[in-house]
Parts: sequence; structure tokens; C-alpha cells
Amino acid sequence: MKTLLIANRGEIACRIIRTARARGLATVAVYSAADAAAQHVAMADEAVPIGGAAPADSYLRGERILEAALATGADAIHPGYGFLSENPDFVEAVEGAGLTFVGPPASAIRAMGLKDAAKALMEEAGVAVVPGYHGDAQDGATLAVEAERIGYPVLIKARAGGGGKGMRRVDDPADFAEALAAAQREGEAAFGDPRCLVERYVATPRHIEIQVFGDRHGNVVHLFERDCSLQRRHQKVIEEAPAPGMTEAMRGAMGEAAVRAAKAIGYVGAGTVEFIVDASEGLSPDKFYFMEMNTRLQVEHPVTEMVTGLDLVALQLDVADGAPLPFAQDDLVLTGHAFEARLYAEDPARGFLPATGRLTTLRLPKGEGVRVDTGVVEGDRITPHYDPMIAKLIVHGPDRASALARLAGALAATRIAGCATNAAFLRRLAEHEGFAAGEVDTGLIARDQEALTRPAEASPGAMAVAALAQLSRLGSCAGGPFDALAGFRTWGHARQSARFEGADGSIDLLVTDLGGRRFKVAGPTGDTELAVVGGTDEEVRVLADGRVRTAFVAREPGAVTMFWDGEVHRFVHYSASERAAEAAAGDVVAAPMPGLVRDVRVAPGEAVTKGQALAVLEAMKMEHTLRAPRDGTVAGVSVAAGDQVEDGAVIVALEPAA
Repeated sequence: MKTLLIANRGEIACRIIRTARARGLATVAVYSAADAAAQHVAMADEAVPIGGAAPADSYLRGERILEAALATGADAIHPGYGFLSENPDFVEAVEGAGLTFVGPPASAIRAMGLKDAAKALMEEAGVAVVPGYHGDAQDGATLAVEAERIGYPVLIKARAGGGGKGMRRVDDPADFAEALAAAQREGEAAFGDPRCLVERYVATPRHIEIQVFGDRHGNVVHLFERDCSLQRRHQKVIEEAPAPGMTEAMRGAMGEAAVRAAKAIGYVGAGTVEFIVDASEGLSPDKFYFMEMNTRLQVEHPVTEMVTGLDLVALQLDVADGAPLPFAQDDLVLTGHAFEARLYAEDPARGFLPATGRLTTLRLPKGEGVRVDTGVVEGDRITPHYDPMIAKLIVHGPDRASALARLAGALAATRIAGCATNAAFLRRLAEHEGFAAGEVDTGLIARDQEALTRPAEASPGAMAVAALAQLSRLGSCAGGPFDALAGFRTWGHARQSARFEGADGSIDLLVTDLGGRRFKVAGPTGDTELAVVGGTDEEVRVLADGRVRTAFVAREPGAVTMFWDGEVHRFVHYSASERAAEAAAGDVVAAPMPGLVRDVRVAPGEAVTKGQALAVLEAMKMEHTLRAPRDGTVAGVSVAAGDQVEDGAVIVALEPAA
């Protein structure tokens, strides 16, 4: 192997390029029209355009990727994760062209590609599976009967699914038909297969997976476990290794089952066997069930790297080159504790809606035991075309408590502006009392979602500094931050107003320059006096309420993002015209992001009730149901199924309220 083409994008492409470069391999990147300036393109030795922004026009076009490999003289292709990484037809095409596929054989991918067939295979191999219906009949009536037989709550899963897509929990039989239809649509959109299976929902579930590795000589080992129980909407948020409360007996049983599963399909390379664990009475070796096998490198693989000291991508390349595994099971040692937090462009306060925008500020943490995997830099744009991941923050410590403290510190040091992120949510999770105690299950986030996602209330001090930031001229005076404020006089006590958006109108702040870098800011809760005692335009040290604090100020067009006392606040400049538009918007339901209209469920003249589903929008590979904001009558529908809409586009209009 001399030249490696990476058939992926973003952070995983960058991560693979780093290891390939360290091994002396030449690297080739492929990119879509939206990724021409992306970091993986800049890092690679050569880059080839392969099509339009949509994945179906580029990263899912296997023939274009093969053409790029042959044109550049690449002799191997690494698929990363997602896209074509688990497509057996692509594997066969790569090998048919005389190239090396860095991953498992097509036969292994096919064996595990459909959840129902995989579960049947695992039962034959002696691996326990969750009770449920994995049959061929797919009509709604049959599946509803099976759900009744299994007993509610049940979990509907797209049989070709993964990453939480095509998955719905159903607690009430009355909701089954709608949930099934949504899972089928998502399965069709994401995997080209609408077929589903129905399983018992485990009451206190832990999601624990085993990393396996096989070579072409019949050797298979496991690299211990990862606990991925912290999830929202069936998508992983924070992963860790080892699993809290794991015993040697449990680890041994799960590891043996995972190796048995891998050997049953002739597995080669890095793979992950995922189990659902019934933790209602703690971890027990007889209460874990096979869920699925991911026949590729996982997003969370750095967690395993941190506790084993191994480079899994380097191992993949060695195994693909025909080398045997350089160790046996007994040679492997688990050292310390590691966490990974997935930093996304999304708005937790709005149900984790994906966000888009330009990263006007991006400062990621550094330090001992801290690793950051990312595919973006400051100034890059998060688009609606791909997964909205910004970075993965990975930490390691000698034990769980120290590693968790390190994770909380890394998240506190993260500074991002330009779009909504889940950074504050992740920090609250890292500091969650139950999580710190190791009391984890997949329902933790849902149970405490309101407290975990509630926007922090800005203090008068934070608002005062934001007002100074809005009024100051960035870099206007060499003396220090806020030394020169836009339009201020050089004599007397000059005053000027800053105005931000509030829940019920504007928030007006009157700033008085007292001289000597001292200010008085009058706001809705009274006066705040503060003094600027040092710092820069970004990191401002202020004395307020008898305390000196450092405020990180990120300015962007139309807003100021403030990092203050461990919380993040975004102050949007007030716009009277936008407020007027919002007042009228009570009668419309608009797209919260760019996306594809999958379904329209109402027609003009139809009476609707508050919360009723009006339309379904697909964005960033997930479905989002748009609901009526109040009772009323539909005045008009502006879209049809299949339409592509922009952020803010009107979907449904209601008759004006009486």
C-alpha cells in the first residue's frame, strides 16, 4: 500500500489522513461541490471533485470514487464511517478494480447489514437477542398485532438502520401506526429500505458495545467495551470506557460473545458489536442482548484508543496489507478511563434541531489528556447537507472521576460562535450528579432534558458587558478593550443605548461612560457598575459586584456571544422589522432549517388543534415534525411533498386568530 484514497469527509477523513501521513502513505481526498474548501481537501496530497453537494451526488457515488482512485494511482480505499463504508457492492467494486478495501469482506457486511437476518444468524451462533418480531410481513396490521404480542412499550427499528435513524419508541398502541410510518419513511430515505422490525423495549437499558478486531489469518480479539448509554433520540452523545460498574465476569462474557459473532461471519478489520443491557438489577452476564454489528470504524473509536494505547486506523491499514494482529487477547491491557463528547451544531433548547451557520469563532481546548478530532476551522460553514458535527472532544484520566472532571474542564474551555451548539448541554451532562455517580442508562437525558437544555438566564453583569461589546469598535484603541466606544464623546459622561432581542420585545441598556474605563449600565433589573481592568477585545477582565471575572466576547454580524461564569449567552441585536415579522408569524408555521418536505398532512380549510402534526421535514438525515402552534383553521399550504425549502420558508398558514 503506497497511496490511500479516503472515501469520506469531515473529521474522520482528517483523522485517517493524519495516520496515513505518519506511515509515509500518499493520500487522496475526494470532495463534493460544498466541500471544495474543506479541511480534508487541504490536508491531502491530492484531491478530486466527485459531484454535487448532496451525498447522493457525490459521497455515495461509488463509481465516481473508483474513477478518482484509478486516476490518481491509489492502491487502497479507506471508507471511514457512514456513506459507503457498509456497502458490500462498493467493496466488491473496489476489489474488482484490483484495489484494497480497508475494511471487512463484502460477505461479512451483508451478513450484518440487515438487522433481522443478523439477529437470526446470532441466535444460531449462540448469542442472545432481544425478544421481538423479525419476520418478513411488513403490513401495518401484522406489525401492530406483533407489537401487542410483545407488549408495550416497543421499539420500531428500520432493519437496515443505524445511528438512530428509522427508530421510534412507542408506548401507546394508538401511536403505533404514525410511528411505524415515520420509521419506514426514514428507513427508505436513509438506507433505501423501509422494512422494519419490532422489539421489546428494555425498561432500564444500557447501550454497551464491544470493539472487535480481526485479521486475514483467522485471529479475532476484542478491545474491551465502550458504554454509549448517554443518548438523545437514539443517537450517542457521550461515550466512555470502561463501562461504569463493569465486572470482569460481565466483560469476559460480552467479549466472548462479540468474538463469537465476528468469527461467525469471517470478520476482518475493525468492527463493533452492540449490545442492549438490562440494567434494572445492575450488570449481569445473563442480561445482555445482541443489537447489531457495525462493520466499520465507529465514531467513538478514540475512546478505545485512549484506554488501550492503540491506533485503530493504523491497525486497519496493517490488517488490510495482510499483516497478522501484533497481539493476542491476553496481551491487551485496559488503562485508565476515557470519555468522548460529540460537539454538534444543534439547538438543545429547540429539541436538538440541527443548526447551520459560519463558525465565526472556534476555539477548542488543549492540554494534558485532551484530544480533539475535528474537520473544521474558524470561518468554515456548517451546511445542511451533512451531519452537523463540529468536533469530538476526547479526554483520558487515571480513573473515571478525574477523566470526567477533565471533560467538564475541556467543555468549559470551548468557545464557539456563529451557530447554536450543544456545548453547554454537554457540560451540564458532564456535571450531572447521576452521571458522575455512574447511574447511566439510555433514558437519563430524556428524564432530565428540561434542566439539561434550559437556556441559562443572563446576569446583569453579562448583559452589561454585551452592551459594551455591541457599542465598541473592535480593535479601535490600542489602550485596551472598550477604550473607545462608537460615537462616545471625549468630554463629560457620554451615554449611549444598546438594544437586544428579548422574549417579549427589546432589552434596552443605557451605557454611561464614567471615565477611567469605568461604566454604568442601566438595564431592566437596575444599574450595574463595572470597570474594565485588562484583557483583550475577546477576553475582557472586568470588575463587577466586587469580583473580577474574565468574559470571552465573540462578535458576529447582528449578535454578540458571551461566555460568562461558565455559561454561554447569545445576545441578538434588536430589529424592529424582524419583530413585526414575528408578530405576523404567529399565523404561520415555517421551516426551522433548510430541508426536504417529506409529507404534508393538512389541507386548506381544515380545522387543526394545537400540537397537531401539519408536515414532516427531513434535514440532516433526520425527520422533524412541524406542529400547529395553536388551534385554528388552515388558510393555505405553501408546499408539497418532495419540495426543497429554505430556512424560514412558510409551510402552512393559519387563519388569523379571532
